[in-house]
Amino acid sequence: MSTEVLDENKPQFSPERMVEVQRIINQFPEGKHKSALIRLLHMAEEDFGGWLSVPTMNYVAEILNIQPIEVYEVATFYTMFNVDKPGNIVLEVCRTGPCMLVGSDQLIDHLKQKLNVEVGGTSADGMFTLKTAECLGACGYGPMLQCGKHFHEHLTNEKVDALLDKLRTEHSTSSNA
Repeated sequence: MSTEVLDENKPQFSPERMVEVQRIINQFPEGKHKSALIRLLHMAEEDFGGWLSVPTMNYVAEILNIQPIEVYEVATFYTMFNVDKPGNIVLEVCRTGPCMLVGSDQLIDHLKQKLNVEVGGTSADGMFTLKTAECLGACGYGPMLQCGKHFHEHLTNEKVDALLDKLRTEHSTSSNA
């Protein structure tokens, strides 16, 4: 009789969360469970620190009985997923045509300089991660960025500076609470 040794570093959904995982998987016919992948990746990101480590992606592959590469392909394709540990606040700037026409490239350059990061990087204090997105669905309101569930539109360098100050203040206040 063999006993399985649990790996302390291996991600594992709670029993309550596994009920939800199974409910989602069961919405799809046998052989089509991979259709639950995006929802499970969102759940994994929520439960395991806001990003998808390789062990986390392997765990999701195991649950869905698919190859890990199939999970990696999806996680790295969509900008909504973090495959590197992000800062406390993720700033995603739209970089598609309509936003570019009204200055998103200059806004990205301003943020890179202000935060001293490249796109995809995290500021030295660990507070901000700068990302770009192909489209945030606010054509006509650009340049714009998404910060969590909040959209900030018609941005200028001055508005971005004020937003960064506000976010720093809010974060330091919530950290000290």
